[in-house]
Amino acid sequence: MQDFHDLWRRSSVAELSWLTPGGPCGIPVVPLEDKGRPCAALPLSLLAEIDSLPGRAALSVTVPGLSAPDRPGQVATGPVQVRQDPRGKIFGGELVEQEASKHPPTRLRAGSLLARNENWWWMGRAVVTLSEAEAVHTVRPRASAGHALLVREERGDAAVRVVSSPDWSLRGGPSLRVEDRDGSALEGRGEPVLVFGHQASPDFERWERWTRRGRLNGQELAVTGSDGGPDPSPGPFGLLERLRNHREVGRACTAGVKEVERRERL
Repeated sequence: MQDFHDLWRRSSVAELSWLTPGGPCGIPVVPLEDKGRPCAALPLSLLAEIDSLPGRAALSVTVPGLSAPDRPGQVATGPVQVRQDPRGKIFGGELVEQEASKHPPTRLRAGSLLARNENWWWMGRAVVTLSEAEAVHTVRPRASAGHALLVREERGDAAVRVVSSPDWSLRGGPSLRVEDRDGSALEGRGEPVLVFGHQASPDFERWERWTRRGRLNGQELAVTGSDGGPDPSPGPFGLLERLRNHREVGRACTAGVKEVERRERL
């Protein structure tokens, strides 16, 4: 268990995966630590995803870092606590300092008291904390943009594998051959799965997730939904794109903050 905590603490990117009635979900996150426990502070632009979080989730680190690209990744599963923090009272302490050290957009938007006041909407968060790592297992690392996470239900929990495919493009039809990076048989039985990957530009202004949804039979994924695709090296935004992205993120986060505060008043 301590190995997972150490890896989580040292990493700059990670993932949070969980199960919903509509199927598995997963998003990339910045790994933080709250009083010795792994956590992530989700901006309230992700309110729809936050609302779907149950009491259990899987936290994973699948890119251990540039200094150790071949080191195995790790996945921890257990109960999680979700705390709504629309005005950043929880996030505004040590957590924002941790995130600013790992995530350049947070450094720009919340690296000083003046920036935090100006970008108050970026301080509104939902803090998701792993209460206890009940199970931990290793996975082969995501060593290229074509490596992805496969999330499905196993024994009532979100189970995470690192997978690859000869071609994620669906040019050959509505099904994909999916292979476990560990070499194990996936043994799909028609259950719903989510496959997702994520890559970021050097400045992290672009941090893009791509997905494939469907049902897994053996090693074959019958795709029912698709968004985006692997990008080995996303480039940074130009000036106008950067300004547009900042405004869009601000609007989405503001809407999330106002909705959480509206619920609190009811």
